[in-house]
Amino acid sequence: MSVADQAAGDSVLIVGTLDTKPDELAFLRDCIVEAGGRAVVMDVGVREQTRFAADITNSDVAAAAGMTLEAIATSADENVAMQAMTRGAIARTLEAVNGGRVRGVVVLGGTMGTDLALDVTAALPVGVPKMLISTVSFSHLIPPERLAPDLMAILWAGGLYGLNSLCRSSLRMAANAILGACRNARPIAFDRPLVGISSLGTSALRYIVTLKPELERRGYEVAVFHATGMGGRALESLAAQNKFAAVLDLCLQEVANDVQGSIVTAGEDRLENAGRTGIPQIVAPGAIDMIDMPSWKETPAAYAGRPHHAHNRLIASVTSTAPERRAVARAIARKLASARGKVKVILPREGIQEWDRQGQPLHEPEAHRAFVEEFVGALSPPVDLLELDAHINDAAFIEAVMATFDDWVDQGIIPPGGARSSDGSLRT
Repeated sequence: MSVADQAAGDSVLIVGTLDTKPDELAFLRDCIVEAGGRAVVMDVGVREQTRFAADITNSDVAAAAGMTLEAIATSADENVAMQAMTRGAIARTLEAVNGGRVRGVVVLGGTMGTDLALDVTAALPVGVPKMLISTVSFSHLIPPERLAPDLMAILWAGGLYGLNSLCRSSLRMAANAILGACRNARPIAFDRPLVGISSLGTSALRYIVTLKPELERRGYEVAVFHATGMGGRALESLAAQNKFAAVLDLCLQEVANDVQGSIVTAGEDRLENAGRTGIPQIVAPGAIDMIDMPSWKETPAAYAGRPHHAHNRLIASVTSTAPERRAVARAIARKLASARGKVKVILPREGIQEWDRQGQPLHEPEAHRAFVEEFVGALSPPVDLLELDAHINDAAFIEAVMATFDDWVDQGIIPPGGARSSDGSLRT
């Protein structure tokens, strides 16, 4: 690591509102300095303050949004005002990171600061250390689609108004965590073509046990995303950044959950970003027959009497009805119809997760047939469909996926696997 890189690695951008949280921001800055780092403070408050001078002032931030601070401060709508500061904060943050002034970012706030923080951190590339210190960290108030795929967060307990021993502890931990991340972070190499795969654990979906080593043997790097809400969110975020050579979206339970109103969702744009950026997709409706819910809450009355599976003390599932599955089939088809890249759907007619086999607790053959019928009727060109008389956990399904993948490599739809040289060219 060069001297310049070492210096940048010790530098953290702190973002917050100096007009409302000056003592907290000063304490966070001092913690970083005491640990041997360098703090660059950005003020995103809209009012004047006198506690200390920011390195990037609120006037600088407002200017980056194409406005004056006075115009923003006199806005009658505080939400509109903060959105303007958010636009400026994103621009100034990217300048600081891309210019090598800082290595990572920490944003502190309540709901207002968190709203800004989510957009600022989402604008940063994956691999740049980013941390949220918030009074609403991990709350259901935060929609999954606004979370950066590698965002760190800490709950700012007791941090609403002024310093105390509780919030000092959170701030100190956050300061050391982000500084350590900045010092030790390395750029993500992406030296092999990256394939994203959605799945559940192998008790439900087993294809990953074979697919991952097969793809790695062909020279690809494989990232598997746990399709329980946040995994699908990370996949969508990276697809939107065009990071994948191909996506094998074989578990669409998050799409089904979103259609059915479950909180176990990856956001409304699940199954859309790979298509939007033209990434080739091999798709299967893995586990769309289940509706997830927290197992630590009572099963909703609407689901009483349905086949039920408690996976652990966090998550449980019930089966969906035939009409509900038909609605999911239409939603999937609608999302795929807008894809700009190549799409192949592989439909295993005999089942789509391990617990729907005959004799298992979620076996509902009539409802599955209803899904298959609706799905086949809803799909249309240019989406290609391959129907298999097999279960998704059978070898025939894996063979069909890999046959499609290899054919697309031969056609040049998917780039060939292999390491890449320092100039980015393929090294086979």
